[in-house]
Order: sequence, then structure tokens, then C-alpha cells
Amino acid sequence: MKHEWRKAEKNIYLTKATPEKITIPEFRFFTIQGEGNPNDASFSRYIEVLYSLAYAVRMSPKKGFVPERYFEYTVYPLEGVWDLNEHAKENYTGELDKNALVFTLMIRQPKFVDESYAEMIVDQVRKTKLNDLLDLVKFESLSEGACIQMLHIGPYDEEPKSFKLMEAFASKANLKRTSKTHREIYLSDPRKVAPEKLKTVLRFMVEPR
Repeated sequence: MKHEWRKAEKNIYLTKATPEKITIPEFRFFTIQGEGNPNDASFSRYIEVLYSLAYAVRMSPKKGFVPERYFEYTVYPLEGVWDLNEHAKENYTGELDKNALVFTLMIRQPKFVDESYAEMIVDQVRKTKLNDLLDLVKFESLSEGACIQMLHIGPYDEEPKSFKLMEAFASKANLKRTSKTHREIYLSDPRKVAPEKLKTVLRFMVEPR
């Protein structure tokens, strides 16, 4: 049976539009780091290189590469972990300078993808895709642990409203953010969905006060 994350992992990806506490286990990702304004045209190249790898894994059996324990699945959504560069942090005035954003974009991979198989996929894609960003891609196992998350519906620029709700929820639960870094999981394609209807899972890690 095909593994579909929207059905099999609803608690992680189809959260409610109200804050909740959740524990996120370790997952494997193709990741890539960068810095700058996500509205710049160059930002799309980071996304492109991740999806080229994700679909290369998904389609590998049709090209004769079938890893052990392979199963059919739906490609996972794009995720991003966001922060500010050090200069922006030291001089922060409350106004967000998107040019100072630091990001790690990623797409989760199924359990059957190990480091050696990931390396093979990167080499395979490098032969067909002329994207120098492939050299920046990493294959990593990441664990977040205790988190607060919620579904944000609307434009990305209105996310601070949701973060205020999440921080208030955390405070009532006697929890605090471990840092201002946060994760976004993009359930909608902004090229096809109106800004007011965009769905994005927001998440940050927490610890006891």
C-alpha cells in the first residue's frame, strides 16, 4: 500500500489552526542552506535542487535502482528552518529585513533512504541537472523533540500573528522557545494558491521554563 503522509502522518502535517504541543522524532532529509530574501528569483533554485533529488528517489525503481525495503510513497512537502544572520540579530529593531534571513530548506526522505543511497542519488542527478547548488546539499538525520506547532492559513507575512498565539500557548503550558529559529512546512504551492488561502505548518522547539 502506498504511504501517503497526508493520511498516515496527520498529527505531523495536518495539524489544527490552533497551537498544540507535539514531539517530533528523528527524520532523514536532503537539506540545503542559504541566505537572502525568499522573494528573490535565485531562491527558487534552492527549491528546484531539492525536488530534483526527492523525485529522483521516488522514481528510482523505474530506472533500475531499487533499494532494500523500498515502498511506494508520496513525496514529502518542502520544509524550511528560518533564522537571521548574526549582524541582523545584533542590530534587530523589530523590523524584519528579509535580505538578512538565513534558511535551511529540506525535503524529508523515507526510511529506506540511507547515506550511501542518498549519495548515489546526488551523483545521478548531477549527471542530468546543471545546478551548482547540488554541491551544497547534505543528507541529514534531524530530531526536534518537544515542539509547539499550528497551521497558519494566510500570507507568509502574517505569520507573526500565529507565532504570538503559539508563544502564549507555550507560556500557559510553562514552556519556552529554545530559540527564535522556527520551522515552516509548506502544504500549499504559492504559484497556484491565493495568499489568503496558503496553508503552512509553523513549529518551534520548546523546553520547560
